[in-house]
Amino acid sequence: MVKEVNIEELKKTAVDIFHQGFACSEAVIYAVKKHFELDLSDDAIALSSGFPWGLGGAGCICGALAGGTMCIGYFFGRRTPGDPCINKCFALTNEFHDYFKKECGSSCCRVLTKGMEKDSPERKAQCTRFVETAVTGVANIVMRELNEEK
Repeated sequence: MVKEVNIEELKKTAVDIFHQGFACSEAVIYAVKKHFELDLSDDAIALSSGFPWGLGGAGCICGALAGGTMCIGYFFGRRTPGDPCINKCFALTNEFHDYFKKECGSSCCRVLTKGMEKDSPERKAQCTRFVETAVTGVANIVMRELNEEK
């Protein structure tokens, strides 16, 4: 694992794989995994496959936001019951959520894509921006926190 990544290269990777057929949540996890050189199975990408289009098309949480949240959980979440590290994970996830909502206007897919057809170029362009925002927010939080740890 590395503690620093190039944000522009990270965004390019996320956008490229998003345009090659991964959905928003998958693209975020793929790019973070690749650029932070995580020893993480591709099963993590598969675990996120239900998030796109607001939880499988339901229109709720943005998939890019959900994928980014999964990445924060990977770095800072607990792996054993009762581990108090969950409090830091909650705080960082809340920070990420607030950043995403401020930058994109909402955390809800149906609000973010209102009036856009699912497979339209307009929506793809809009969601590309959300993927870029999500990987940027996650990477900045992760780099800051990893570099503060001693």
